[in-house]
Amino acid sequence: MRGHIRKRGKKSWSIVVDVGRDSETGKRKQRWHTIRGTKRDAERALQEMLVALEKGTYVKPTQLTVGEWLKQWYDTYVRMHTTPRTQESYRSIITHHLVPALGAIPLVHLQPQQLQSYYMRAVSEGRADGRGGLSARSVLYHHRILSEALKHAVKMGVASRNVAEVVDPPKPCRVKLNILGPEDVARFLDAARETLYYVVYCVLLYTGLRRGEALALKWKNVDLLGAELHVVESAFKLGDGTYVVKDPKTPHSCRAVALPPSLAVLLREHRKDQAALRVQLGKPLTDNDFVFEDGEGKPLDPNAVTRTFIKLIRRAGLPRMRLHDLRHTHATLMLKAGVHPKVVSERLGHAGVSITLDIYSHVLPGMQEAAAERFDKLLETSSSTSNSHADVSKPLAKGEGTESEPWRIRTADTLIKSQVLFL
Repeated sequence: MRGHIRKRGKKSWSIVVDVGRDSETGKRKQRWHTIRGTKRDAERALQEMLVALEKGTYVKPTQLTVGEWLKQWYDTYVRMHTTPRTQESYRSIITHHLVPALGAIPLVHLQPQQLQSYYMRAVSEGRADGRGGLSARSVLYHHRILSEALKHAVKMGVASRNVAEVVDPPKPCRVKLNILGPEDVARFLDAARETLYYVVYCVLLYTGLRRGEALALKWKNVDLLGAELHVVESAFKLGDGTYVVKDPKTPHSCRAVALPPSLAVLLREHRKDQAALRVQLGKPLTDNDFVFEDGEGKPLDPNAVTRTFIKLIRRAGLPRMRLHDLRHTHATLMLKAGVHPKVVSERLGHAGVSITLDIYSHVLPGMQEAAAERFDKLLETSSSTSNSHADVSKPLAKGEGTESEPWRIRTADTLIKSQVLFL
């Protein structure tokens, strides 16, 4: 018999597993495990151990806890294989959430139901400040961190299986995108002119760049004559105040983005103003300087840019939105203007057009209707040309027959394009 159960206390059981014989002495080797719960829980644990023995994945019990392993995994793996920003995020979640909730559990005794219970509590009351629960998206992020840590534990031989693989984390709801309509853009820009970050907001709105990509721009990355900029880096600030400038989010994020004429003119004026200020400071402006700097040659503080934006939106009486929603506004207006999704995808730096279409699916219904009406018009025009000698050069009056709707569509497209390119 490879293993058996012995009652130890009122709600505890000892599991004895025969793991073979010692190669030198020939004596039987046994491993003892203590399980708290019912007899059925102990029988289930014994069965799992016996299966692990058969598969060769059995791990000798240790006193290593989940919290100790997470710290060890962070120090020996995360810090070597991830970016500083990811490290900061992982450290915060491990310290403030995972260790307080799961850290005392022995790693080899961690059960799926313990993770499932943690996810449920996190959604209802998981905020570190005690003001309610975390979003499903945040808890899903916790799940992914745990799964990666446990996967590495199995690889290193300190755990027999990754229990996170059999747990169902909460499914995040699709986030509603809050964007500026064409009629709101002018009001936003008027209010933004009163801030120090007016040109930054224009770049985000007119190009769809991410905040970090815009703040990492250097003048050598901006072709003012050719009206084009090149995204090659991303800038952010760590919690300790350290600035980090690194490669963008993904390889596809390295891209060229054409500038609307009005934005190219605005950037020329911004460079002249910046050069004049540098002369006063006795530090001539060079192509290696940041387009947006704090006066000491560093990128602007990302948090200050975001805080000012939130106040700006409130003061302008516009719907509540995030700074990142300027990127969504750019993409939505471009799609509504009839720009091909592939072009929009390239401007945003997405890995593929399918990502763009998935994110901006809310735009597709209107585009579908417009396409269907245009197709209908094309067939009607073809039919009338072949079956009659009507004067096709004579324009139809507004509201006459089925031509009125395509006329409205063309007019709307023209207005949106003009607002997107020449605001």
